[in-house]
Amino acid sequence: MANLGGLTDIVGAENSIDIQSLARFAVDDYNKKQNAVLEFVRVISAKQQVVAGILYYITLEANDGETKKVYETKVLEKAWLNLKEVEEFKPLALNPVSDSV
Repeated sequence: MANLGGLTDIVGAENSIDIQSLARFAVDDYNKKQNAVLEFVRVISAKQQVVAGILYYITLEANDGETKKVYETKVLEKAWLNLKEVEEFKPLALNPVSDSV
């Protein structure tokens, strides 16, 4: 169980349907607000923080045209209010993601 206010890694976040759904929600929200056309690719990692709800810190990969880029987003979820809102969405690095591992 998470400590109130503490950050906790979400093990298996890259395969979690719930986390992928939140990441897609954040990309869609960004696209609407910025009139952009990012395309969600995958979740890289995620953490959660228990606040008045759960604040998710998600690192994700998205296509910006032909370029893959990494972004960080914070999504607040208050399930009892059926509320999800993007608190922050920003590029993580200036360099595009390489396809090589």
